[in-house]
Amino acid sequence: MGDDTAIVINSDDLSVDESPATFQYPLNAEEMVAKSIAPVKRDFLCPPPVRTCNRDDNSKAPLMDEKKSKRQLKRERLQEQKSALHICPAVAKSGNVDSCVYKEKCRYSHDMESFKSQKPDDLDGLCPFLSSQGPCPYGIACRYAATHKDGETGEVATVIINGDKRNGELNVLKKDVQKLLWKNKMKFPKADDALNLLGLLKQGKKKNVGDNDSDGQVVINGNGDVDGKGCCRENTDSVNEVDCTAEVLEEDKPYEADVAEELRPPKKTKSSIDETCSEPLIDGEILHEKDTEKSCKQSEPDFEIIMEDNDKCLKLHPREKKLIDFKEKLYLAPLTTVGNLPFRRLCKALGADITCGEMAMCTNLLQGQASEWALLRRHSSEDLFGVQICGAFPDTVAKTVELIEQHCTVDFIDINMGCPIDVVVNKGAGSALLTKPMRMKSVVEASCRAVETPVTIKVRTGYFEGKNRIDSLISDMGNWGVNAVTVHGRTRQQRYSKPADWEYVYQCVRTAPSTLQVLGNGDVFSYLDWNIHKSNCPELSTCMIARGALVKPWIFTEIKEQRHWDISSGERLDILRDYVRFGLQHWGSDSKGVETTRHFLLEWLSYTFRYVPVGLLEVIPQKINWRPPSYFGRDELETLMASESAADWIRISEMLLGKVPSGFTFSPKHKSNAYDKAENG
Repeated sequence: MGDDTAIVINSDDLSVDESPATFQYPLNAEEMVAKSIAPVKRDFLCPPPVRTCNRDDNSKAPLMDEKKSKRQLKRERLQEQKSALHICPAVAKSGNVDSCVYKEKCRYSHDMESFKSQKPDDLDGLCPFLSSQGPCPYGIACRYAATHKDGETGEVATVIINGDKRNGELNVLKKDVQKLLWKNKMKFPKADDALNLLGLLKQGKKKNVGDNDSDGQVVINGNGDVDGKGCCRENTDSVNEVDCTAEVLEEDKPYEADVAEELRPPKKTKSSIDETCSEPLIDGEILHEKDTEKSCKQSEPDFEIIMEDNDKCLKLHPREKKLIDFKEKLYLAPLTTVGNLPFRRLCKALGADITCGEMAMCTNLLQGQASEWALLRRHSSEDLFGVQICGAFPDTVAKTVELIEQHCTVDFIDINMGCPIDVVVNKGAGSALLTKPMRMKSVVEASCRAVETPVTIKVRTGYFEGKNRIDSLISDMGNWGVNAVTVHGRTRQQRYSKPADWEYVYQCVRTAPSTLQVLGNGDVFSYLDWNIHKSNCPELSTCMIARGALVKPWIFTEIKEQRHWDISSGERLDILRDYVRFGLQHWGSDSKGVETTRHFLLEWLSYTFRYVPVGLLEVIPQKINWRPPSYFGRDELETLMASESAADWIRISEMLLGKVPSGFTFSPKHKSNAYDKAENG
């Protein structure tokens, strides 16, 4: 990880038929732009490389994850625990075999000599924890143990502060809270009072006929499963995270099955406003489009709010809440998989003002799943931070926001009502709420009444293409209690296949009341895009930046400095190096943490290759829907960074994290169709 990292590129990896001087691209710059192809200067264009499959070389093999059964994965975990490499964390930290409180009953190995003999070679560079107070929390298990100071292993109390802060990280799930959630014994008085006032409180089954202690409290039935479905580490971001934020989802099929197990089965609500505004979903689509039009005309029931003694925890009016000012601030959108804590730290260093965590499912949070709670983690450098949640029912969402307010440190809570993937929509969450405005209102009102923390929502323009409808609802959203609304300029059916409709976003901004902040979202990829949207609609509070930050996180620097940054390959490698350092501090510097960091680095590299350097373009700036052609960079590293092959992404990761382990495979979780012509739906 040092600055003197040698970069060696084998010319055999790229086989081209002609040199760039003799190759003639068939289209000129205007024709390339018309076909959504990035107009790279002709001197740098080249034919697509011809790659060969070589399974004996991990760096060149086409990488596809092999699906394994749950039984096989469990067997591998048990075998790993029995191996000498799976050393007890307490022993590794202290270097003392007697430091483990479980002694011989510990499920991990205490054989330090065997561990040292089998441990992989240390990586080049410095331990990422050297700059923090106290010793490295991974001791001899750290892959940079050779750089530890003499006698550094020992107590790690200086790394964990009051049990609530680790290496600058907040919102760690406490064990006592998790146990209450596992046993369904967590109480939600504010949420229950809010639901009761709105007439939305369901009557749960009582244990005994004469038991009146429950007060009709709704308890979400959890299965107690906290292994996190492949969680890399307890209370850390999992490799198979169930985070389907609408900003990054581009092809849903590869991971829809992961989300399906974590969504609550749809139950018919008993409230008087249940499901009166739309037909049920069939195979991910609404049965009748006309029902969504009728729903706006249905009369809303009037509720007379009577404040009783047990309602003291509720705010009298939404205006009494603390408000967040989004005006002119650079907002990093919640991003699936890649929008983890290390990436947000990187964007903060590059100029982002507001950050938001990856979307977490309400049902999983209420069940105490460690992998889902990891999505709520916050770094101390994130001075204006929010979390995003997704749920289909008022009781679930209201209880979740109360739980977050009580046990997390956040500045605002965002409710996702725009997630487009089928498995979420079929359960009534995400974009499905756009077809049910009465339930949408109930979710927002119950959530806003249950907490003092500002609540925001994120929506799309509508469900069906050509049938935008948010403009008819946004005038009432201010009365629901929300602080701000983000409008993504596409419908659910459009996904990401067409440009965002910013004219409609402007229309929504002008329709909204002056007390409601409206943010725009979609296709912001340069400071010129930012300036155009702000000048076309001065009432717009700000623009949320999503995929543009994935492709080039220095977009925040460009906007603040009002310039096109012709960033060099060396500067880009330094940014990757910072990300790796943040990742090792977050996921760990032992072998497991190194490979977890590598996995998320590769996921991010599956986006960064789309960036075309400014100095190579004939037309500036690059648009987000332009597909990069095959081209040579100005140096070998820039050429490598432009490769769309996962094998080349692995080679970049090896520059920063050493050689991949034997049998390593990788396939990107999100396969982009943003550049391809796709049918809606």
